[in-house]
Amino acid sequence: MDGAQISLFGALALGLVYGAAFCYRGKGPVALLVKTGSTALLALWAYLAGSPVLLVAALALSSAGDAFLALEGERWLKPGMAAFFLAHATYVALFWGLEATPRDILNSSAQVVLVFAGAGFARWLSPWLGEMRWPVFAYTAVILMMGAAALRLDPVYWPVTLGAIMFIASDMILSLQLFRKPADQPVGTVSSLGVWTLYFGGQALIAWGMLNALA
Repeated sequence: MDGAQISLFGALALGLVYGAAFCYRGKGPVALLVKTGSTALLALWAYLAGSPVLLVAALALSSAGDAFLALEGERWLKPGMAAFFLAHATYVALFWGLEATPRDILNSSAQVVLVFAGAGFARWLSPWLGEMRWPVFAYTAVILMMGAAALRLDPVYWPVTLGAIMFIASDMILSLQLFRKPADQPVGTVSSLGVWTLYFGGQALIAWGMLNALA
């Protein structure tokens, strides 16, 4: 077993542990290490497997975002969002540099539906955002660009497209937890499991789909 395989299995193991034991509980140093370790090992796997540098950078930035969001206190929300903003911008650059499927009505319609649905969701959420309104709007714009870029990819990259949509779905659920859940109400176990499964599964699919297509 080489270093790339060890990194992949380590990432999957930590991802499962975080989902099973930590994602629906309070924050803490162990949870932080398990969470950030899972995505950091995905980045290491991508690097050791010879993937494009933009993929490694996007995964590494996502791991940094995980670290910020795993810390106690609302002051870490903006740095976490900034790290993920950069990760999505990196994904946009990566996806737009890949082979695209010929444009057709289905492809274009999917992109239009995604963008309008995402913008509508952000507009609906805006009354609860307070001072986070413009950061959330900027973040929404870049993640929708990432999704639109993924939807144009050649069918050989279907895991990448699926992973990108899962990532967007994860962020939508997380935004409801952050901005719509009453402060005195605990985070639901099911929604927390949904956020982590969609997020980590999406990241893993993006990395695997990219490496598999470029092999």
